[in-house]
Amino acid sequence: MTTKKQIEWQALAQKLPLRTQAFIDGQYVDAMDGATFESINPRTGQAVSRVARCGIADVDRAVAAAKKAFDSGVWAARSPRERKQVLARLSALILQHADELAWLDSADMGKPVNDALSIDIPGAAGVFAWYAESADKVYDQIAPLGPEVHATITREPVGVVAAVVPWNFPLDMAAWKLAPALVCGNSVVLKPAEQSPHSALRLAQLALQAGVPAGVLNVVPGLGPEAGQALGRHPDVASLTFTGSTEVGKLFQRYAGESNMKMVWLEAGGKSANLIFDDCADLDLAAAKAAFGFCFNQGEVCSANTRLLVQRGVWDRFMERLLVHLKSWQPGDPLNPDSRMGALVDRGHADRVMQFIVSGRREGGSVLAGGQRLTIGASDCYVQPTVFTGLGPEATLVREEVFGPVAVATPFETEAQALQWANSSPYGLAASVWTDDLKRAHRVARALRVGTVSVNTVDALDPCVPFGGFGQSGFGRDLSLHALDKFTQLKTSWFDLKT
Repeated sequence: MTTKKQIEWQALAQKLPLRTQAFIDGQYVDAMDGATFESINPRTGQAVSRVARCGIADVDRAVAAAKKAFDSGVWAARSPRERKQVLARLSALILQHADELAWLDSADMGKPVNDALSIDIPGAAGVFAWYAESADKVYDQIAPLGPEVHATITREPVGVVAAVVPWNFPLDMAAWKLAPALVCGNSVVLKPAEQSPHSALRLAQLALQAGVPAGVLNVVPGLGPEAGQALGRHPDVASLTFTGSTEVGKLFQRYAGESNMKMVWLEAGGKSANLIFDDCADLDLAAAKAAFGFCFNQGEVCSANTRLLVQRGVWDRFMERLLVHLKSWQPGDPLNPDSRMGALVDRGHADRVMQFIVSGRREGGSVLAGGQRLTIGASDCYVQPTVFTGLGPEATLVREEVFGPVAVATPFETEAQALQWANSSPYGLAASVWTDDLKRAHRVARALRVGTVSVNTVDALDPCVPFGGFGQSGFGRDLSLHALDKFTQLKTSWFDLKT
């Protein structure tokens, strides 16, 4: 039955003016060759719009606009306090347009619109607000060289930044890249994922309204091998920041090496482990969080806790509670306020997730829950939360990133064994640990080779702390003041005062 809220969201969609052109030098423009691509709503399987398909010529035009703006000093030469005021206004505008932006992200990639409205949009606004506040609080340095030398160490903006962002958190990931790059005085060319271009295109207009000068923020929708590769190879791009697959991240490293040796910062894949020890008193909370850890956002989260390592003594009780909690994570219409899971981003990705489930069965795994693809309305982009057991460390589902609501649960005997299995992945983005033993919590957290360890919770996140990984999960950090390292270079200015 269609709810009143679903009807309201559908009515809002009818009134929204979709932005489908590229945004270059403060204006919406068609691709220079007129090319477009179709944007599909996974909830319905129907086209939302046709979007400008930017190629090399369009990227050249956007980078030229960004470089011109940077060289002019229209943004880079402004005081930190002025940049702070502009980004604070942009944060407020994002909140003012929250309903619109939430619907755009839900329509593009299938997530529950309530999640977009209550988590993603406030999160993006919060990131802009946080970096706005940092603008006039980051100090340069003077080296302690004595009275005859004055040496300053200053952070200088790199110039033109390329930001290539994924489809799983379209506006959030754009904010993670844009806010620190802009607050440092850079100009940016943003390429949203082809599956989710609309909120980025709307954000560009809001940024202009907030006072970001024309040319400082440009958006080039398009395909990865075309617009993405053009940015990776462009000689006037000084720094490229990317969130996406490890495979594509390696391509960007190659493009940089074959062009101008631009800085490349990668937040790539993950296969996070969730370690539940037998001294965890609140197994129900651990199970509830474990379900969240691989079901939230349809499991389309790079740091999703998809390897559940459960100590033998609590295996039966934990797994019983996990299966109970999974009942509330069944897929539903993204516009229904009761849906905790929506549609996967497109049919091709749903096919891929189902192929992983087939491989799990073929390699001898047992399905404890889920395992089925669902059709809701006119779309078959829905997959049940799925839990496998009985798979060894070399199984495909244990080694490879699924990017869907599929987890493998494995019992372990000792702490050493759990750590060995947790650290056996080529990825190192995140991990969770459940224990009531303080010494064990510190010992295990130190031993895990990952960028973020969440103790007695999952996927802990805040703008105040850095996010990023080890190994093939990439390098560099999003969020926190550490993100500024990606968008600045240190300059030493030495003044000899002896003469």
